[in-house]
Amino acid sequence: MAGTTHEAGWAHAAGAFSGPSWLRQPADVNDLVPRLWSRTAHKSDGELVIGRIAIPELVANVNTPAYVLDEDDFRARARAFRRAFADPDADGHRWDVYYAGKAFLCTAVARWIGEEGLCLDVCSNGELSVALRAGLDPARIGYHGNNKTAIELRRAVAAGVGRIVVDSFDEIDRVTEIAADPGLGEVRVMVRVTAGVEAHTHEYIATAHEDQKFGFSISSGDAFEAVRRLLASSGVTLLGLHSHIGSQIFDSAGFEVAARRVLALQAQVSTELGVELPELDLGGGFGIAYTTQDDPSDPAQLATELGKIVAHECRDLEIAEPRLSIEPGRAIVGPAMCTVYTVGTVKQVALDGGRRRTYVSVDGGMSDNIRTALYDADYSCTLANRASTAEPVLARVVGKHCEAGDIVVKDEFLPGDIRPGDLVAVPGTGAYCRSMASNYNHALRPPVVVVRDGESRVVVRRETEDDLLATDVG
Repeated sequence: MAGTTHEAGWAHAAGAFSGPSWLRQPADVNDLVPRLWSRTAHKSDGELVIGRIAIPELVANVNTPAYVLDEDDFRARARAFRRAFADPDADGHRWDVYYAGKAFLCTAVARWIGEEGLCLDVCSNGELSVALRAGLDPARIGYHGNNKTAIELRRAVAAGVGRIVVDSFDEIDRVTEIAADPGLGEVRVMVRVTAGVEAHTHEYIATAHEDQKFGFSISSGDAFEAVRRLLASSGVTLLGLHSHIGSQIFDSAGFEVAARRVLALQAQVSTELGVELPELDLGGGFGIAYTTQDDPSDPAQLATELGKIVAHECRDLEIAEPRLSIEPGRAIVGPAMCTVYTVGTVKQVALDGGRRRTYVSVDGGMSDNIRTALYDADYSCTLANRASTAEPVLARVVGKHCEAGDIVVKDEFLPGDIRPGDLVAVPGTGAYCRSMASNYNHALRPPVVVVRDGESRVVVRRETEDDLLATDVG
């Protein structure tokens, strides 16, 4: 459906009202699809239970909308990446696993990352502040960003950040100047390169996507020049190269092409500049299951495939295998969180040809999940507060904002008797939903509530009207 167009908008395109081809009517509308939910999620007498807490009971204490974060699930996914990548394999190889904080970050999550043995990738001064507040070892922090200021860079270096991912020639000038100040400490950097590979799910396109704001182009020679300048900079330690090819990636084909091109640059640096760069970061973007059409790989499978790719390319290029790192964010926090809403209105809308669509309006929307409107993202959902014997109906879950595009779930089967006051839960909202949440229409951003072993605690509180008005100085 995302590929169809109409001059009046996608909702008017052919097939827009029949639902996507992959969506099947469930045998039992009360059932969960396990791979879409966190590990502890299940239904009990129709009520959604996460972390041994019934969602209606939780909502009675925290209200809706609310993000519900399954701590056991988050930690289990972090451990799975650590075991697959960071723990030494039979040959003694190990990777550094950097949790991509941009997906979702708060002090509690930063502490979990440290406790589970992972590193943390931040891409702003604010994210760095959260990491430092959480007490994370600065040496285990990487700092990303395409427009880091001199003040931000000085703070990161002074804090002892383990690596800064350099993104432009202007930034090279800044880190070189900072490195000249002996009182700040060592400046350790990686070079962000664009390999000419863009991966989005199953499409790998080899042209026309170096036209972006991130990194140095390999094909133009800018990446090699960036390496040359940094190696010539006194006080700067160049660790290696960094590549990122996209998001929601479900196989390793894009990584294979990117690794071949980045390692070829590494070989060129070794041959022409006489330096073997010790590290390589292949980035993140590993996909998760938002709906039944998605089939992600597990960390062990990813580690095996990526390890073989790098080993093969290094053998062909006759260079030593660098120390490797990856940056999963969505793959760890995405399935660990769901968003719970209260239904406010249910509306049957008459369509052409005698068809009807059920619109289920909830008390949140694009202010707490912009991804559907921004990326045409697909989500699933379930009735969370009761069992229903009604026949399933194809419904659209929409928000309360003053936008026709304020859609949370484009198409899902819900019970035909869904009504005001019911609870609807949307899985897979851990990545980017709270991080990109806004105050559009002066909405108050929802809380993040952690559940574990029958207990709950708020780790990010709900905003209040006082918060909203505090910055409005009149």
